[in-house]
Amino acid sequence: MVKLTVNGQAREVQADPEKPLLWALREDLAMPGTKFGCGAGLCGACTVLLDGQPVRSCQTPIGSVGESAVTTIEGVAAQPAGPAVLAAWAELDVPQCGYCQAGQIMSASWLLSEMPNPGDEEIDAAMSGNICRCSTYTRIRKAIKAAAAARAGEQA
Repeated sequence: MVKLTVNGQAREVQADPEKPLLWALREDLAMPGTKFGCGAGLCGACTVLLDGQPVRSCQTPIGSVGESAVTTIEGVAAQPAGPAVLAAWAELDVPQCGYCQAGQIMSASWLLSEMPNPGDEEIDAAMSGNICRCSTYTRIRKAIKAAAAARAGEQA
C-alpha cells in the first residue's frame, strides 16, 4: 500500500510502488483529469504539481512521492493562481481539442506562482514542455497574461 496526499486529502493506493502516478490517479483514485499523452514525459499532458512543482506523472513512480503533496487538475482551483488561470482559459476559449489543457493549466498555475507577471519569453520557456497538437500557443500565452493581470488586480 502506498499513501499519497492528493489535492489535500490523504489517499491510499494498493499498487506496486513503481506504478506511475498518472495511472494511480486515473485507475486507483478515479481522477481522470490528468491525461496520458506520450508516456515518456515529453508532451506534458500528464503534468501535476508535486509540492508545487510541475512533474510528469507518467514518469513519477508512486513510491517516490513520499510525503509530497500532489495537486491535479481536479485540485488546481485551490492553488494561488488556479482560479485566475481557469477563468482566463474559459474567457479566452483557449482549448481546441482540449486534450493537453489539463497539463497546460497545471504548468501555467505553477508559472504564475513563481513569476507573477511573466513576459513572452518567460511564458514560452516555462510552457515549452507542454505540447499542444492544435497549436493553441497564442491563446495560451494570452490566457496566462490575462490571469496575471487579474491576479495583479486582486492584489492591488
